[in-house]
Amino acid sequence: MEHARMYAIIANGSHQYRVEEGLIFEVERMDLPDGAETVEFDNVLFVGGMEEGPKVGRPTVDGAKVTAEIIDEIKGDKITIIKHHKRKNYARKQGHRQKYLQLRVSKIEV
Repeated sequence: MEHARMYAIIANGSHQYRVEEGLIFEVERMDLPDGAETVEFDNVLFVGGMEEGPKVGRPTVDGAKVTAEIIDEIKGDKITIIKHHKRKNYARKQGHRQKYLQLRVSKIEV
């Protein structure tokens, strides 16, 4: 019987991500020290795909940690915010591009 790959569900801010080793994913930009090459997520909610069965956190899995290396800092798609009040001579246009960190998961520890 072929065994499934180990994966984890991590929480970062108000988002949750399902990650496994080697996966490239994007998170909202975080304040990190200059020259940082890796990021550690210790807010692990669930770990699955292990031989001894899944581990469910209450609310987090004790001692579990996901390590990811920083690939790049990228910008998301541009969104346009338009505000307009009819007959009041009021119109505003504003643009926004969210910054993201592109990460590659290097290790999942339980």
